[in-house]
Amino acid sequence: MPPLRRALLAAPFALPAALAAQPRPAWPERPIRFLQGFAAGGTTDIVARLIAPSLARELGQPVVVENRPGAGGTLAAEALARATDGHTLMLINNGFAVSAALYRRLPFDPLADIAPIAMVAGIGLVLLVAAAPQAPRDLAELIARARARPGALNLATVGVGSTQHFVGEAVQAAGGFRLTHVPYRGTPAALIGLRNDEVQVVVETASAVIGQIRAGEVRALAITSPRRSPLLPDVPTLAEQLGQPFDIETWFALAAPARMPPGAVERISAAAEALAGEAELRARLEALGLAPRPPGTPASTRAAVHAEIARWAEVIERTGMERA
Repeated sequence: MPPLRRALLAAPFALPAALAAQPRPAWPERPIRFLQGFAAGGTTDIVARLIAPSLARELGQPVVVENRPGAGGTLAAEALARATDGHTLMLINNGFAVSAALYRRLPFDPLADIAPIAMVAGIGLVLLVAAAPQAPRDLAELIARARARPGALNLATVGVGSTQHFVGEAVQAAGGFRLTHVPYRGTPAALIGLRNDEVQVVVETASAVIGQIRAGEVRALAITSPRRSPLLPDVPTLAEQLGQPFDIETWFALAAPARMPPGAVERISAAAEALAGEAELRARLEALGLAPRPPGTPASTRAAVHAEIARWAEVIERTGMERA
C-alpha cells in the first residue's frame, strides 16, 4: 500500500489519540461568579466591582459580580459554601468573621466550608460625634463624660451584631467606659440620629462618612486603624489617644469554596499578587480611603481570618453579648 494512502487511512484513528494527549484548558474554563453579601453601592460592592476587571484580565475569563445581600453577608457565604461549579468566588469582609463568632447555628461551617485565599485591602472605622459646640472635642473628653454617667450616652451603629457594633464594644472595653447601643437601619439614619441628639456617638467605616467629615457635618474623634488615614490626616488613631495598641480594620479578602481544586487556588492567589502590583488599582482603592494589603498566601490568609473569628468570639465572651 502506498505510504500516502496508509497515512490517510490511519489519520481518523490517530486524531482522537492526539486530542486526548493535548493538555486540558487551565482553570478557569468559563466565566466566574463573584459573590458579595451586601447591597449595591456599599463599600464591599464598590471594592468587588473595582477589582473584578483586573481579576478577569489575570484569569482570562469574565468575572461577574453578583450581589447576595442579607443577614450580614451570610446568605452570600452560604451560596459560596454550597457552590459546586468550581467557578464561584466571593469577596468576604470582617463581617464574615463577626457572623461566624456571633451565630451559634449557620447553614454552613465557616471554618471548614470556606477557604480564604488572599487579602485585598483594609480600612479603619471612625468614632463620630456631632459638629456642635457642646459635643466632645476629643476622645479623652468623650471618655470622661461617659465615665461620669455610665450608659447615659448613646452609641449608634448599623445594627446589632454588625462589624460596627463589635468595634464599638471593643473601643469601650479598651477605653474603660460604657455607652448604650442604639441600632439603626443604615448609616444615613444613624447620622440623622446624631444630628438630632438621639445618639451622641456613631461608629462607621471611614469610607462611608468621609464626605460628611470633610464637609464639617460631623466630627471624627478617632480612627481604629493602626495608622492615620492619608485622607483624614488630622484624625488621630485610637492607639495614639489610649496609649495602648489598638488595630481594627474592616478588611476584604478573596475566598472560595473549600472544595476548590488546588490548581485553581494557586491561580487565584497568583492573580491577587498581580493585582497588588497594579498602580492604577491601588490609586483607586486609596482614593476611597482603603489601604491595599499584601495578599499573603492562602495559608496565611486562612490563618488571619480564623484568628479574626477567635478575636470576636473573645469580645462576645468578655462583654457578655448574647450569641444569636
